[in-house]
Amino acid sequence: MDKELSVEEILIKGAEQLGLSLSKSQTEKFITYLRDLKAWNKRFNLTALKKDTEIIVKHFLDSLTLCQLFHQVPKNLVDIGPGAGFPSLPIKIYLTDIECTLIEANGKKVSFLKYIIHRLNLKGVFLIKARAEEMARGDLRERFDLAVGRGVARLNVLLEYALPYVKIGGCMIAQKGKNFQEIEEAQKALSLLGGRVTWIKSLKLPFSGEHRNLIMIEKVKSTPLTYPRRPGIPEKRPL
Repeated sequence: MDKELSVEEILIKGAEQLGLSLSKSQTEKFITYLRDLKAWNKRFNLTALKKDTEIIVKHFLDSLTLCQLFHQVPKNLVDIGPGAGFPSLPIKIYLTDIECTLIEANGKKVSFLKYIIHRLNLKGVFLIKARAEEMARGDLRERFDLAVGRGVARLNVLLEYALPYVKIGGCMIAQKGKNFQEIEEAQKALSLLGGRVTWIKSLKLPFSGEHRNLIMIEKVKSTPLTYPRRPGIPEKRPL
């Protein structure tokens, strides 16, 4: 990566490589996000990444890759296990009208999310402290246009966490590396949960060149009420 570029330039040029244009206000929000994440990270270990450029590329720009896939901007999305806010909050900064629901079980991460949502004055963002398996049986079930989840679990497990939240005709996007083995092992879960892989977009992250595969999964039928199973079971006994 070009060491002469400022963090703002890395952010702006990286977004341009993804076909996205950031306004001055959006850029300022991302820089505030970066600084506050680093400050909180000294106490709470929210991310293993320490350098500005790594956070910008591997968190912010990686999250924004999803915006390339939207032929029509979803009305709402649910983010399963966002951690320090990825990918949903960068998407929200860029697509200001989208409604975001974040489901996170870790108390320290919830504290940071609550802070940063207020700090960045992000409207239409709802934060729920819970496990994904617990919230999928109530009013949130099959309510969302889009479900996302980054680095939460292997695809067959993530499907059980996320697809129950997606309405029929909606979709889930899984962000994965260049290994396609997870798609093969997720075929049973796709069939049981009502999902179908519609297409896969392969790309490289700006500056770093790391490979990513964005897997688009359409919700084609309702998820049986037996799923998700109780907390802990999807990971212990994947479909």
